[in-house]
Amino acid sequence: MLSAAVLAGSTTEVVKVTDSVPAAARSHGVCADVVSKAVASVVAKGGVANAVGAYGERLAARYLVDSGMQILDRNWRCDQGEVDIVALDGTCLVIVEVKTRRSLVFGSPAEAVTVAKASRLRRLAACWLAGHRSLVDSVSDIRIDVVGVLRPAQGPAQIEHLVAVAT
Repeated sequence: MLSAAVLAGSTTEVVKVTDSVPAAARSHGVCADVVSKAVASVVAKGGVANAVGAYGERLAARYLVDSGMQILDRNWRCDQGEVDIVALDGTCLVIVEVKTRRSLVFGSPAEAVTVAKASRLRRLAACWLAGHRSLVDSVSDIRIDVVGVLRPAQGPAQIEHLVAVAT
């Protein structure tokens, strides 16, 4: 869990998402069968946990775009680890950690981001920026956000966006 000191300057927004097919897929005529087959493929390759995580990352990316952010990279990896989403919010580079859960049995999704994880995300932000500086010449600030996605068995998914949990 993140301590209160880490979260002191952050803000939280909770939204409910009522559908599971990204708007972009619907607008390109992707039918539910195609989406179901794609999800089944992810489940077959990586198991249910990976499918749930991939679903949460898609929802988080859509939410961030709908909020006005520009997605620069997804699932970026280096020898230090992985960044789920790299986005640009105006002139602020945003490193986004996405945590998805199907229930609250083990706590909220955002509670899975520890102080150590936030520290690693700061290091990863520096690594990403070093390799992509030409893409983001206008970056004036860097922040770490957490997007928690709760996908219960029934009802809509809930997205919790914690802004600036670490800078």
